Amino acid sequence: MKLLMHTCCAPCSVYCIDSLRKENIEPTLYWYNPNIHPYMEYKARRDTLKEYAKSINVEAIFEEEYGLRDFCKNTIGDLENRCANYCYKVRLTQTAKYAKENGFDTISTTLLISPYQKHDILKMQLEEIANEYDLDFLYRDFRIGFREGQAKARELGLYMQKYCGCIFSEEDRYYDRILKDKKKNNVIN
Repeated sequence: MKLLMHTCCAPCSVYCIDSLRKENIEPTLYWYNPNIHPYMEYKARRDTLKEYAKSINVEAIFEEEYGLRDFCKNTIGDLENRCANYCYKVRLTQTAKYAKENGFDTISTTLLISPYQKHDILKMQLEEIANEYDLDFLYRDFRIGFREGQAKARELGLYMQKYCGCIFSEEDRYYDRILKDKKKNNVIN
C-alpha cells in the first residue's frame, strides 16, 4: 500500500500517524488546504506541519494554494453547507488527483479524527472520490484518539488552532458571544 494522506494540520495528524505506524502503514502527508484563512493562520498551520513531519521523519508534500478568493466564490451562496459542498470536495479531490498522478494507490485524510467534522459525509465523499480515481480509500475512524492526539500535540508544543480553518468557522467559534453582545447592546438583527 502506498498511502497519500490529506493532512489538515499537525495536531490532527499526531494520532493518525502514530496509529497507522502501529499497523506498519507509513503515510505520506499531503498538505492542500485552500480553505484556511486568514493567511497568517494558513502559514502557521503549514509551517507547524512542516516542522512536525521533519521531526518524526515522515514524508510530506506541500501544495501551496492560499485560496481565499476561490473559497469565497464557491461558498458564499450556501455557507451552511460549505464543508460538504466545497471544503471537503476540493481538498479530497486534489488529494486523489495528486495520488493518481504520482503512483499512490490509497488515500485517506486526517479530517477523520475530528469530532467536529461531518464524519459520515467525509467517508462517503472519500469513497466516491477514491472510486472515481481508481484508488483505494483507507478508512479509519480516528475519532477515538482525538483527545490523546491533542494532548500529545500540546506536550510537543505544536501550534494549536482554535477553529476548523475558514473564516466562517472562526465566526462560528464566537457565535454565542456575538449574540450575547448584540443583546447586551440592544442590537436588533
